[in-house]
Amino acid sequence: MTSMLDRYLLRYFLAVVDQGTFSRAAAQCNVSQPTLSVGIAKLERSLGTTLFFRSSQRVQLTADGTRFLTHARRIETEFNLAQQAMTAVSSAPVLRIGILHSIPGEAIAAAVAATLADAPETAMEILYGTERELVAHVARGRVDVALTLVDRGGDRFLERTLAQEGYALAVPDHHPLSQRDQIAAEELSDNVMMVRRHCEALSETSRYFIERGVRPRFAMRTTNDERILQMVAAGLGVTIMPTSYRHPGVARPRLAGFDLRRSLGFTFAHDAERFDADPPAFLQALGSGLKNLCEGAASGKTIPYTPHDGGGT
Repeated sequence: MTSMLDRYLLRYFLAVVDQGTFSRAAAQCNVSQPTLSVGIAKLERSLGTTLFFRSSQRVQLTADGTRFLTHARRIETEFNLAQQAMTAVSSAPVLRIGILHSIPGEAIAAAVAATLADAPETAMEILYGTERELVAHVARGRVDVALTLVDRGGDRFLERTLAQEGYALAVPDHHPLSQRDQIAAEELSDNVMMVRRHCEALSETSRYFIERGVRPRFAMRTTNDERILQMVAAGLGVTIMPTSYRHPGVARPRLAGFDLRRSLGFTFAHDAERFDADPPAFLQALGSGLKNLCEGAASGKTIPYTPHDGGGT
């Protein structure tokens, strides 16, 4: 049975479940799609059953696949726990935290600096990802906690909400409208824009402009928020970002009629009560810094940029 259930086959199986397609699962596992497909077929032969219904758009679990999923997640979690126990290099536990790509790196860096200044021996592991990727990491025990979107209506995980924020434009300081508190979509009809490909509000943003007849030219598409802020400051174009983002040379006026908001917080697969009773210093610093950043952004149009502020406990 051990040879039939090689760990890499379980990882392939869980990746397909969490990602929804063989192509995305292969990318997560850093293998080619044919390699992953061969692995899934090998696992199905070993188990003597079909685990997935396959289609050109998406794969779905069969009844046997659903039953196997419970055991696969348990095996993967136990393996991770055993691996941590066997490879620990010190008595200090390592806090493994997942971070949503669209949370400002400023808040993360400030929390790291504040934590290590007070407790240099603190051990932490930070893993960035999309909302989908972080859900998979929490479910599989890859991280202890994720700082991500919360209050989305699911009850799969335990959540602790930290802050809420809206979205605003990011325009260069020298933009003709940069001193305005609010800008209408129609006033941007001749502006060049940039797309944040990983933004959770991307579809809402696109619909907002289309409904108002604004179809701009795009100069850049990227998943790197710091890079897109640099390009905004340089004058390449404008974009829409959560209000907590700040950068030298960038103003943050509101976008008229775009009232979408997001909730940010910690997500736990289990043991949330343990973290509540004895929260690690890094989580305290991160939660405090993010809350201050979001609350500060809500207070005005333009927020002064000061590296690593607002990250203390």
